[in-house]
Amino acid sequence: MPKIRTRHLPVIIVSVALMAMMTGLVIYSPTLYRMFCSVTGYNGTVRRVSLQQAKAKASDIPITVHFDANIAPDLPWEFRPEQQKVVTHFGEPTKVYYTAKNISDKTLVGRAVFNITPFAAAPFFFKIECFCFTDEKLAPGESARMPLVFYVDEEMLKDPDAEMLTELTLSYTFYKQADRTAEELAKVRDLKAGSQKTDAELKRTQSAQFDNDAPKR
Repeated sequence: MPKIRTRHLPVIIVSVALMAMMTGLVIYSPTLYRMFCSVTGYNGTVRRVSLQQAKAKASDIPITVHFDANIAPDLPWEFRPEQQKVVTHFGEPTKVYYTAKNISDKTLVGRAVFNITPFAAAPFFFKIECFCFTDEKLAPGESARMPLVFYVDEEMLKDPDAEMLTELTLSYTFYKQADRTAEELAKVRDLKAGSQKTDAELKRTQSAQFDNDAPKR
């Protein structure tokens, strides 16, 4: 097992603590998460772009994106990407799907947290916010097909820490949220209906709001 250099320990400890804090905030309070971002500078940008215009400006340099899906032990759902990876190009909007199914006998609420690895690529990965950082519900036996549109900014090719990367991984983990009263449950976003609405809107408008929550150096 490789040894960790002592001089790196403070950085590692702080990084682990921040990741734990962010995960907790995302799971339990999106509002607190956004406040945390504004205070620490851990934030990103939001861009409204035409999918057709973005495709026209896409680079011919390929980048491979792998997809990963995880479920917390206490959430009886199935969750997976429809494809394990895709080869796309820098600046090219790419559409893929994840699927989720509630295999329990009661309506359950979950929330997805995502991350990009290697982390050096995170500031350059833009995605449409469709099912992460939002409480989502699925009825017993109900399944949802969730669209995800993303692109990798070609500015990554100019970054000394990321310019040599040719592959990255987008990973989601769904966490169970507290049980709700019938009144509270009615206000939670329906994952199936919401995903269908998002997909229809993407097809109708051919535009998307892309979001990036990674810190900009």
